[in-house]
Amino acid sequence: MRWPIASSYLLGNIATVSMVGPIMDARVKEALDRGGIADITTTGRKTGLPRRVEIYFHQFDGEYYLTGRPGFKRDWEANIKAHPKFTLNLKRGVTADVPVVGETEADPEKRAVIIFRALTESWGSEPVRARAHLGQYVETAPFIRFKPI
Repeated sequence: MRWPIASSYLLGNIATVSMVGPIMDARVKEALDRGGIADITTTGRKTGLPRRVEIYFHQFDGEYYLTGRPGFKRDWEANIKAHPKFTLNLKRGVTADVPVVGETEADPEKRAVIIFRALTESWGSEPVRARAHLGQYVETAPFIRFKPI
C-alpha cells in the first residue's frame, strides 16, 4: 500500500502542512505499530487554521488510537470531531507525517477495553489501579480511533 507523507513546519502555535512525495515504507509502518509520542496537526474547528500538539498514540490489534488523561475537554479532540482528517507527525526514531482520518467511539465498553490496555500496556499502570480509575477515563478522557489514508 502506498501512503503519502507530508512535510510540516511550525510557525508559533500555528502549523502548516504541505504534501510531498515519498511513500510510507516499512520503517514508518513499524513506528506506527509501536505507538508512542508524536505530534498531530489538526484543523481548528473555529479558525480553520492548522494546529499542532504533542500527544501519545497507541496501536492495539492493528488499530490506532489517541487518548489522554481524563477531566477536561481537549481542543485537538474537538478539532478532529469537526474535521476528521489530520496529520500524525512521527518524530521519534522515524520522522514522517502521515495523513490519517479519525473517529470517536460512542460505545463505552469498547472505549473501556482500549483505555484499560493503554493504561496498563502503554503507560505501565498496575491493573488494579487501572481498573479503579477506568470509569473516570471512559467518561471524560479524550479518545479518537484513527487510520492512515
